Amino acid sequence: MCRFADERQEHQPDCDHAPRAERDFAKQLAMGTENIPSPIVTASPATFRVLIVDDDPLILRLLERWLTKAGYHVSQAKDGKTALEMTLEEPPHIVITDWEMPGMTGPELCHELRLLKLPHYVYTLILTSHNEASNLVIGLNEGADDFLAKPIREPELIARLGAAVRILSAHRQLQEMAQRDSLTGLLTQRTFHDFLAKEFEISRRTKRPLSCAMVDLDFFKRINDIHGHPAGDYVLKTTAEVLLHSCRASDVVCRYGGEEFCILFPDTTEAYAFRWAERFRAELNAVPFTFGTTTLFLTCSIGIAELYEDTLTPEELVDQADQALLCAKRAGRDRAVRYYDITYGQDLNLDEKNRQSDLFEGVLAHHVMSPIVAPLSGEETVDQAAEYFLRSRISSAPVTDQEGKLVGIISEKDLMSAITSLEGWSRPISELMRPHVITYPADTPVRVIYEFLCRVSIRRVIITDDSIPVGIISRGSLLRWFRNLVLSRQNASQQRACLDDSTGARLSILKESLARILTEGQRLQKTLSQDAPDIASHVVGAASRIQELATEMLAFADTAQGEVIGGNSALGAFWG
Repeated sequence: MCRFADERQEHQPDCDHAPRAERDFAKQLAMGTENIPSPIVTASPATFRVLIVDDDPLILRLLERWLTKAGYHVSQAKDGKTALEMTLEEPPHIVITDWEMPGMTGPELCHELRLLKLPHYVYTLILTSHNEASNLVIGLNEGADDFLAKPIREPELIARLGAAVRILSAHRQLQEMAQRDSLTGLLTQRTFHDFLAKEFEISRRTKRPLSCAMVDLDFFKRINDIHGHPAGDYVLKTTAEVLLHSCRASDVVCRYGGEEFCILFPDTTEAYAFRWAERFRAELNAVPFTFGTTTLFLTCSIGIAELYEDTLTPEELVDQADQALLCAKRAGRDRAVRYYDITYGQDLNLDEKNRQSDLFEGVLAHHVMSPIVAPLSGEETVDQAAEYFLRSRISSAPVTDQEGKLVGIISEKDLMSAITSLEGWSRPISELMRPHVITYPADTPVRVIYEFLCRVSIRRVIITDDSIPVGIISRGSLLRWFRNLVLSRQNASQQRACLDDSTGARLSILKESLARILTEGQRLQKTLSQDAPDIASHVVGAASRIQELATEMLAFADTAQGEVIGGNSALGAFWG
């Protein structure tokens, strides 16, 4: 069984990694559907921790002796404050508390317990001589589950605890069933995110690595379509077994949805998670899946991401792993891809049939980008940003600090949460912007950006020069650029087949672009003559559109001469 032996030497376990009860519960959840207990089975008292709270030492010793003899794990607290501290450290399953105590009464303790966010339900029993109905109502309203009248009798106490155990056993089993996927026995997506939030917080606090992997079975739909859904269910269950076998007990494994699985690796760097991914792919591919007379060997695609300083939320970590998974699938499937590679521009080649390497030669990001005229400042308000978007006819813009360096990106969608209240319109956009922005230097080969945009759901990237945003490359700008490039690079026969007069066609396209530039200029001139408010926004919007058209004309004019950008042409020299 693969156990990350080399990694365990680097990151030793720590008592702060997670509460013991939660770690044990996670292991129990990861054991498979065959270990789900029947709802009618009552757990042993030995699996329940009981906390006794009383300011009388004699009562504490007496109750502890009775409960220990009955098989319970017992701890003591002399008052309500101590009981709350012990509950936060290691939550008990049952709390037995006296009603009258200094500092905090039994009902008040019950109330405070109900306010805590605990991994399981805590059953509370109050010992009291206040047997009036009004007092019992007070206790129940504060969160008590049961009462025991003084003087306390051992048989009655043990019987009431037996009833508590039956209730907690049923609750525990229902909770386990709700947190498991019914087919594979793995955690559900919702439960996975609960563990993810805890591990994310621990990793941030302790500065330990945390990695996430998204696994997708290649062409799984074909199995359902050809061999039927029972065959697909068999594949999913077997894949879950292989996953559990390849992971450590501390790893969190879930069925994320459909044929996708998600794994969380505490104390694990992206590099080690990548090594796990390669081992798991080999293990899964070695498993034969037999359907009738047909035997198949499956492959999978995996995306891996690590928690970095600019990963702001647990959900963002999963999203980054999902982006890497998309890259793995787009690159041909049956592979593992690290988010670091696609973010920092390492080349991940497409299949040869999808490549046109000659079209990329010498083309850099600053050749293709649409220049940024005036980004927004983080200090500007929602009102100012909304005016900017409306006047400029754009839907998103980079956000910079006082030094002009990129700090985020803001879009119309980001403003939506603030526009429904008067106070929201005065909020600075720095509170609403998305700080995690995919950027590339201006001298990045366009091939790298093209392959990234092909594989992920991100529609655009920001081009920077020494952290200052200078341009944007979107799918649309790439489409315009390469459309002109392909038209101008067609051989003579293709040109004759598509265009009766290629020179005339090129001139027609250039004239059309020039006419659109003139139209933008005339529209801006008309706006300025009318003394419209917020002239700067009008100028920025018109200038952005004119620069985009000018970039398109330059690209077409240069390639129409049959020369590659950055070559010996005068235009290539102009671009530098």
